[in-house]
Amino acid sequence: MKNIQTQLISIVIVILIGFTMFSIANATSPEENKAAGKTFLAENTKKPNIVTTASGLQYEVLTKGKGTASPSATDSVTVHYKGTTLDGEEFDSSYSRGEPATFPLNRVIAGWTEGVQLMKEGDKFRFYIPSELAYGEQGAGRSIGPNETLIFDVELIKIQ
Repeated sequence: MKNIQTQLISIVIVILIGFTMFSIANATSPEENKAAGKTFLAENTKKPNIVTTASGLQYEVLTKGKGTASPSATDSVTVHYKGTTLDGEEFDSSYSRGEPATFPLNRVIAGWTEGVQLMKEGDKFRFYIPSELAYGEQGAGRSIGPNETLIFDVELIKIQ
């Protein structure tokens, strides 16, 4: 009986070590994330509908709304959005929750604060946000690594 327990413990340890090594081997470093983002954004800027701002934020207009005013950084906005990493992994979505989000525009990442101010009610934009305008070197939780460039589809529903 003791021999079986020892074998089971050994098997579990080997599986955990293998899983850890696999995770480490497939993880990208902050430097790799930064390089991948720079390469992606450099190629993306060549597309005809992409606009690049002075800060490096890129966006494209997916749908033009009928609104006439743009929000300021101190306004609160109601939006629907979906956020993905460059590999297409969705890390957050108000669409998935079935409910738009409302928040003060100056309380989000810099890329959002800048980009949403370019929109009018009813517009839907896609933002390509370089890491320095997103979560930078620290990343955000398990889903967003350090120095990751992010992609957001944002629909501006209302300015408060």
